[in-house]
Amino acid sequence: MRHPLPSEEVTKAIEHRNPARVPMLIAQYWNPASAFEDRAEQVLEIQRQYPQDAYFVRVRRPTTWEDPADPNSIPGYSWMHAPPPPKDGGARASDANVALTDWSALDSILAQWPDPTIPQVFENGPEEAASLANGRYLGIYWAYCLYERLWNLRGMENALCDFHENPRCVHRILDAITDFHCTVIRRGARELGAKAVWTTDDIGMQTGPMFGYGIFEEFFKHRYAKIIRTAHENGMHFWFHSCGNIEMFLDDFVAMGLDVLHPVQKYAMDERKIAGRYGGKLCFWAGMDVQQILPFGTPEQVREEVRFMIDVYDRPDGGCMITSGNGVTPDVPIENLFAFYDETYSYGLAHRRRRPAGGI
Repeated sequence: MRHPLPSEEVTKAIEHRNPARVPMLIAQYWNPASAFEDRAEQVLEIQRQYPQDAYFVRVRRPTTWEDPADPNSIPGYSWMHAPPPPKDGGARASDANVALTDWSALDSILAQWPDPTIPQVFENGPEEAASLANGRYLGIYWAYCLYERLWNLRGMENALCDFHENPRCVHRILDAITDFHCTVIRRGARELGAKAVWTTDDIGMQTGPMFGYGIFEEFFKHRYAKIIRTAHENGMHFWFHSCGNIEMFLDDFVAMGLDVLHPVQKYAMDERKIAGRYGGKLCFWAGMDVQQILPFGTPEQVREEVRFMIDVYDRPDGGCMITSGNGVTPDVPIENLFAFYDETYSYGLAHRRRRPAGGI
């Protein structure tokens, strides 16, 4: 039987304490029903054959706008306390939408900031979360941490200009976002017994970061440090996702105490270089390439990539877990998906059995 790892074994992988198998969390980034539609049952059958070694409780993010007409809306739990403006009928990229159109509204927005202490903040209650985890490693998750939330409210072009034109306003709203997240982290530990918090901030592009080091240092570094410190003070690991090349910031993240990094994006960063420099300091939640190899490679090329990731990132004492680099898209052949699951389990087990830990 291919049993999930117990919680302690995932902790061992993160903390470099000789896990019995390389943990696999392949289903973390996508939903088969929405991604594969008519082939969803084939994907679900593959997933039933292989373990998912952790369970993350989703944090209900505040909606952008308060919408009394929406029966699922939680009163007062939105970033912008006003009805959404009427749609102009135009289509645009999500990063071009602007909710906070004028910083003059900031005082009013902060005065009615969403309340992170509402009972409904977690999608699963303590008993349900424990039942769903069923002995597996349990964490909490939300997307859009600091930079992503900023541009989600201001639009990306405005946000990048605001660092220079409206820095005081940016500092104020990022402080409020940071405090919101810290409260949720403390609740996750206290109410759910969560072992981790995982969040996202795409601060990298294919060839480099979204902004220079000076912006990172002034606006983000001390706030990430506060969030990570809050997690650690509450007995939780901190898992961080960023697409793209963020090599410029990794020394700082290591100094802050980052525990888990995802995905070390292929073709954006040099895997061997990153593993050589930060192995033993980070656990790499290595992400299978979803741009080229998984959708367009052969099953054997997928298996080769799994072996490459484990060989590169899994040290004698651990420090490696496997997932997809981002969402898995409908152009992925089913046979490639099976190869991804099967090789991650079989090679992840065989690789660890050659290490000091015993098998599972």
